[in-house]
Amino acid sequence: MITLAHCRTGIALAALLATGAVYANTMTKTEFNAAKGRIEATAKADNAACKESSGNAADVCRERASGKEKIARAELDYRHTGKVGDRDKLAVVTADAAYATARQGCDDQAGQAKDACVAEAKATHTKALADAKLNRQVGTARSDAADEKRAANYKLAAEKCDSLAGDAKASCVVEAKARFGKS
Repeated sequence: MITLAHCRTGIALAALLATGAVYANTMTKTEFNAAKGRIEATAKADNAACKESSGNAADVCRERASGKEKIARAELDYRHTGKVGDRDKLAVVTADAAYATARQGCDDQAGQAKDACVAEAKATHTKALADAKLNRQVGTARSDAADEKRAANYKLAAEKCDSLAGDAKASCVVEAKARFGKS
């Protein structure tokens, strides 16, 4: 049976991922393939362990194993590429997996308790997705701000170069372009 503690653990992981606390560490293709193999082996073992359960406990176990595999694959993709899009995908996959597991766990209950469980799972899912979206928007805003600052700093450096003449001016312009990533 999925308890509130299980849901909170999944939610905490989703929140951690949504805040971008997971660091992208790019890896080689060989490391990527080895990690992919480990994920597949772990998924098989997790699914095999679910055969010991029955009823909804088995369903919850399979849902948890499936979610764990999806999260591991998304995390691996992010670690491999380091792309912001893959980080965002990881946050969404984590939120979806936590929701699916929590939702499946609600099937052990009946009536109002089940309705409340489903509502809590859905609310938590919605919050995790909102956090992921906010993180994406904050990341975009930071990137835009950095670009604007770089452009302003380049403009200032170019302005200072204009006060020079000859080779000193040319050298100053070349250095400013190199420092601020201009062609």
